[in-house]
Amino acid sequence: MPLALLALAIGAFGIGTTEFVIMGLLPEVAGDFGVSIPTAGHLVTGYALGVMFGAPLMTVLGTKVSRKRMLMLLMGLFIAGNLLSALAPAFGVMLLGRVVASLAHGAFFGIGSVVAADLVAPDKKAGAIAMMFTGLTVANVVGVPLGTLIGQSIGWRVTFGIVAALGLVGLAGIARLVPDMPKPEGVRLRHELAAFKNVQVLLAMAMTVLGFGGVFAAITYIAPMMTHVAGFADGSVTWLLVLFGLGMVGGNLVGGRYADRALMPMLYVSLGALAVVLALFTLTAHNKIVAAVTIALIGALGFATVPPLQKRVLDQAHGAPTLASAVNIGAFNLGNALAAWLGGLVIAAGLGYTAPNWVGAALAAGALLLAFVSAALERRDKVTGTVLAGSVTAEQRTAVSS
Repeated sequence: MPLALLALAIGAFGIGTTEFVIMGLLPEVAGDFGVSIPTAGHLVTGYALGVMFGAPLMTVLGTKVSRKRMLMLLMGLFIAGNLLSALAPAFGVMLLGRVVASLAHGAFFGIGSVVAADLVAPDKKAGAIAMMFTGLTVANVVGVPLGTLIGQSIGWRVTFGIVAALGLVGLAGIARLVPDMPKPEGVRLRHELAAFKNVQVLLAMAMTVLGFGGVFAAITYIAPMMTHVAGFADGSVTWLLVLFGLGMVGGNLVGGRYADRALMPMLYVSLGALAVVLALFTLTAHNKIVAAVTIALIGALGFATVPPLQKRVLDQAHGAPTLASAVNIGAFNLGNALAAWLGGLVIAAGLGYTAPNWVGAALAAGALLLAFVSAALERRDKVTGTVLAGSVTAEQRTAVSS
């Protein structure tokens, strides 16, 4: 794998850390600014909304710029947002800093996926995408716990200052290691938008929303589920999330490896197994050891879908994949928000802390169904194309003989 992928992975590590570390630092931030925990929670919501809307917006704004330069500009925006958060004199300013940093998130992963895939041979594209996303998964194992510890021990502002420094390292790496890769000639914004007329692109994005949404339906409520149902102590939630992150790392690498060999079968296996494991989590959540194993499996199976789904979008939006790739990153966050909301509804309805697992299982099963539909449509199109090609050939033979 090219060293340029390391630079992309470092940038992904910083972005992954800043996205999730705030969850462990909400009490400290709320206390410093004199706001309630729910109000401080807007820092999470604001970031998610920024990713959703920023992904297409920043990608469209970057259509006139080379991909390498756009990646550098996005890292600059990420650094500025985290510095603003670290130095914020008021809560509103910190919220602005979070939104500024989030604007870089979707476009970075979207454009980065295209760049990573272009750096390697066609049969290694999903593996290259997985290598970049490794930075995001490792952030959940190392960056988030370490950032939380630093924030609780020294101060949350130090954490965001360190994240900004990580952004500088990522920026330097991209400038030094990523080759200058200009946009393909003749590709305009209308070509990028035309990708959304392709039903296969839309199906892949819908699979992204439902598939990873299934993961977040369960993981969003992991703390009350593990403390009230499994009987873990409050302090155990941190290492359970580390276990989830380790599963993500492994699943990401496996998904990237096998998606290059058999993309759709990889999706069938990972989505089907994810639906089963999430359904079983309703039962396994009552036993500490089995619950811990299940959490790792959810992380592994959930992230095993990421490289193949991202590659699926790139393949189907061939010729002008940048905007579609970025929007698919926003689809992950849309799925997260939708799943968290649905999970909250079933808990509020009095169905218990394990009820979101059924929601997650249903979402993952829905993604699996869409995968079968997508494959069926693809087979039909191939048969139709073969028939049409045969008809044209027959007409040509008739014309020649005449």
